[in-house]
Order: sequence, then C-alpha cells, then structure tokens
Amino acid sequence: MRGVKVEGIQWDEGNWPKCGKHGVSKLEVELLFRNDPAIIRDDAHSQTESRFKAIGQTAEGRDVFVIFTLRCSDQLWYIRPISARYMHAEEVRSYEKQREA
Repeated sequence: MRGVKVEGIQWDEGNWPKCGKHGVSKLEVELLFRNDPAIIRDDAHSQTESRFKAIGQTAEGRDVFVIFTLRCSDQLWYIRPISARYMHAEEVRSYEKQREA
C-alpha cells in the first residue's frame, strides 16, 4: 500500500449497505482515512484481492474498524470499504497495548 496515491473512496450499492449497517456513516469512514489510521494487511482474508484493516477514531473520539481493499479505475486508485463498525472496548484495549509494544 505504500507509495499508492489514493484519489478517494469508492461507494456503491455493493459496499455501502454492508458498511452502514453497523451505524458508521460514510463521513466517519472518509474522515478516518484522512486522519492517518493504523493500517494492517489482512492476509487471512486476501484470497482474491489484497485486503487491509484500518483502525482509527471519529471526530467524536469513537474507535472505528474498517476492512477495505484498493481498486484501480482509469489508472486512479480508490479505497473501497468492505465493512465498517465501531470497536468494542476490549478491542480498543488490545489495539492500544499493541501500539505501546
């Protein structure tokens, strides 16, 4: 993912309902990516395309977890969210411990 210039977020009928069903808004997902989230490869779920996990906070301080892939369209790269949800307290504690290590 390093060195890839991303043009924006790719939303459509295929991915928005999956992302929105957990209450995270499109704006929260988009702002997450503008605020330098932690990004981790998701090799366990990368059978047909590379998938990534993004972890960060909303403007209100809620921790958000987004699964996404990168898609190329007309030689431009876009983030395509696959799933988005708010993190549970235990996940946040685990993530913070990993960051400290």
